[in-house]
Amino acid sequence: MAASKAKTAKSKETPKKDNKKVAATKANPAKKETAQKSNTTKKTSSFGLGSGFESFGTGLDALIPAGNTTEPKKNKTEETQAQGNGEMLININKIEPNPNQPRKKFDEDALGELAESIKIHGLIQPIVVQKKKDMYQIVAGERRWRACRLAKLKEVPVIIKELSENEQYEIALIENIQREDLNDIEEAYAYKSLIDEFNLTQDAVAERVSKSRVAVTNSLRLLKLDKRVQDLVVNGLITGGHARALLTLTDGNLQYDTATRIIDEKLSVRETEKLVKSMLNRADKTRYKKSNENEAIYREYEDNLRSILGSKIEIKQNGQNKGKIVI
Repeated sequence: MAASKAKTAKSKETPKKDNKKVAATKANPAKKETAQKSNTTKKTSSFGLGSGFESFGTGLDALIPAGNTTEPKKNKTEETQAQGNGEMLININKIEPNPNQPRKKFDEDALGELAESIKIHGLIQPIVVQKKKDMYQIVAGERRWRACRLAKLKEVPVIIKELSENEQYEIALIENIQREDLNDIEEAYAYKSLIDEFNLTQDAVAERVSKSRVAVTNSLRLLKLDKRVQDLVVNGLITGGHARALLTLTDGNLQYDTATRIIDEKLSVRETEKLVKSMLNRADKTRYKKSNENEAIYREYEDNLRSILGSKIEIKQNGQNKGKIVI
C-alpha cells in the first residue's frame, strides 16, 4: 500500500518536470526566432547600397583604409561625433564637394529620381568625407550629396577618413569610373588620369576598376577623336558606339562632319559603321585612281627624257610629291 502511494506520488511529479521542459522548449523557438530576425536584419543591411563600398568592387575597397571607422553615436552633438572619426550624421551644410572631382556633369533628371528615392527610403549608403578645417570635403558620393540637397535633408550619414591627396583623388576617380552612368569620354579621361597621375599600366588600371584590359584600351582610344566629337559624346548628342565607329576616320574635320551627319540623320551605330565603311572604300578608290593618273604622267615624262638624252630613263616615286630620276 505504501509502495503504491509512493509510486503514485512519483508519477505525479513526472508531469511537472515535463512541463518545465515543454516551457523551455517553447521559450527556445522565440529566442531562435529573435536570433533569426537579427541575422535577417544584418543580412539585409549588407546588400546593395547598404553594403557601403562593397558595391563598387575590389578596387575601391582596397584604397579606403579599413581602420579609423566607428559605429554611429546617437544623441551626441556634431562636434562630439566628429571626434569619433567614423560613421555619423553630419549637417549637410557642413559638407562641400571636392574641387578636384573628375566628374563635371550630373544628369539632373537622374538626380531628381535619386532625390525622390532618398525622401522615401533615406540615404542608405554613407558619403565618404575628409575633415577640412571646419568643413567636411567629399571623397566619394557627390552625386548622393547633391540628391540629398534636392531632397532637403538637414543631416546625412557620412564616413570620415584620413587620406592623402593622392588617395583622395584616386578614390574619386575610381568611384566615378565604376558608375554606369559615366559617359564614355569622361570614363576615358578618368583612365588616363589614373595612368598619368599614378604611373599605372593599363593592366593595373583594369584591375583597380574591375574591368578587362581590352575595355580600358578601347576606352582610351576615344581620346584620339577630334575634340569637337568628344564634346558631342559628353553632351549626349552621339553615343560612345557612334564615336568608336568614327575612329577609323583619321581626319579630324571628317570625323566632326560625319558626327554632325549622324545627328542630323539620326543614324544608329550600325548605320554609322556602314557609312564610315563606304566612305573609306570611296577614299581608297580615289587614291587608286589618282595613283594611276600619276603613273601615266611619269611614263610620259620618261619617254620625253629618253628621246632627249638618248638613254634609258626611269622615274621612281619615293613619297607624296617626291621622287628621283634614274639614268
